[in-house]
Amino acid sequence: MAFSISNAKPFSLTSLSSSNKQNWNIAQDHALASSSLQYADNYRNKDDNTSCFGVQHAKKLEVCRNVLRNVVAEAEELDPSEGLSMIDAVQRLNIDYHFQEEIEAILRGQYVKYITHGEYGHHDELHVVALRFRLLRQQGYYVAPDVFNKFKDEEGKFNKELSEDIEGLMALYEASQLNVEGEDVLDEAGKFCEQLLNAWEKDGENINHTRVVLNTLEHPYHKSLACFMAKEFFDNSQGGWLNDLLQLAKMDFNMAQSMHEKEIAQISKWWGDLGLAKELKFARNQPLKWYICSMVCLVDPDLSDERVELTKSISLIYIIDDIFDVHGTLEELTLFTEVINKWDFGAFDQLPEYMKICFKALYDITEEISQKIYQKHGSNPLNSLRKLWASLCNAFLVEARWFASGQSPKSKDYLENAIVSSGVHVVLVHTFFLLGQRLTEETGNLVENMPDIISSPATILRLWDDLGSAMDESQDGCDGSYIEYYMKEHQDCSIKEAREKVVNMISDAWKRLNKECLSPNPFLASFTKASLNIARMVPLLYNYDENHGLPSFEEHVKSVLYESVSV
Repeated sequence: MAFSISNAKPFSLTSLSSSNKQNWNIAQDHALASSSLQYADNYRNKDDNTSCFGVQHAKKLEVCRNVLRNVVAEAEELDPSEGLSMIDAVQRLNIDYHFQEEIEAILRGQYVKYITHGEYGHHDELHVVALRFRLLRQQGYYVAPDVFNKFKDEEGKFNKELSEDIEGLMALYEASQLNVEGEDVLDEAGKFCEQLLNAWEKDGENINHTRVVLNTLEHPYHKSLACFMAKEFFDNSQGGWLNDLLQLAKMDFNMAQSMHEKEIAQISKWWGDLGLAKELKFARNQPLKWYICSMVCLVDPDLSDERVELTKSISLIYIIDDIFDVHGTLEELTLFTEVINKWDFGAFDQLPEYMKICFKALYDITEEISQKIYQKHGSNPLNSLRKLWASLCNAFLVEARWFASGQSPKSKDYLENAIVSSGVHVVLVHTFFLLGQRLTEETGNLVENMPDIISSPATILRLWDDLGSAMDESQDGCDGSYIEYYMKEHQDCSIKEAREKVVNMISDAWKRLNKECLSPNPFLASFTKASLNIARMVPLLYNYDENHGLPSFEEHVKSVLYESVSV
């Protein structure tokens, strides 16, 4: 199962028709992508930095930057919660990339007080303590969860009086999402808050407050995509310095739309020129969807070229996935995998024509991306990328052989292979090199051994997909999933119990990912964010309706790409 937004499952060589793999819609993906060509032409010669709008944006950015700088300069005199609230706001408005230095200065100051003087708001209210905890952990600073012990009673349980503190409960619930393995107090906090907030949400009389509580439960910040959720915060932000931040965020949002339209136009033209859609009619033709995946991974506006290159690699994951799932025979797939492993044209002539076309595209695009990375960063990742594609095809072939033989693998073996066949490692290793990182002693196992920074989001994606397939009564029973194989090994296990196990496994994968993102780690912040964002995107990718569509995801995409906001 490739890193994808599809209904197809990993073991289907021929049972899935191409139409079943074309569930993605948004007004016929490729038509929308093509329409952006004309849109982009209208903006091709427009420079936002020199336009009237760009000047207004620059002025507003400086106003907001001065506000945060004042917080840094007057940290001793100001209420520390003011700076924390500002950081929370700029992150939720998705404009934090403008203020990384100011954010780091504020949080470093808070952390120094914590480790040198043990000052962690002994007299602060719950929402301040929880907000500080979450922001510090998001920044990579480790803060022990015992800071919440002050809110427990003599029996070691959270005080019942907290049930009236809705703001504090929401902040504590948000903080609990950054737990790592072994932090029982945060597990307890999450369950405690969820129970009370659910009860309050059902009984709440204020519609606006109820909506905020429900949004916290369904979309906690740490496990949500800021680019998709920013508009929600637009409606809840007003007063004082928030007005300036909100205006900047709206300007940013519209400028980002223009940038994304241009990039989609580039991808659409590249995809059309490549010709794979015409040559491989059985495969998916969804360049907009592929771009969205790269847009989520690489969020910095300065990474435009990198988003375009990453989209090319993602498109090939989909195409190769379709070759294995819906078109190739086992004999053809075995030969194709051998050619990918050798990475030369020695056995090229033995391939069927459609595989020759795919391999040549893969070969040329990988060589091209490697050369661009070398020109920009001085290192050539070609050997690593070759191994990457080989490992993906090897995993696809294992699944194909399981299906062809009728073999049911052990759930453990299935998951180990499915983590690779998810394609997440292909996306993240390309991201790693596109960001200019090099393999070192600390990162050298990135390609072959998959550290938790890669395997965790891959596990989350694979298991989320399996949860969906277990609920789908239309499945014919031969697609395979972790739940299916686990229940075969544990005959007395019910579907409910198996699903609960998978939910817990997803939670554990999140804990491992959270730990990987704490300092010190050998990765750029932009890379850890890419890994987190893949995990954050997963629930949207597999939230199918009864028609196997993705209405929630489509609405988010339409909102971000095609619905501007008034400033």
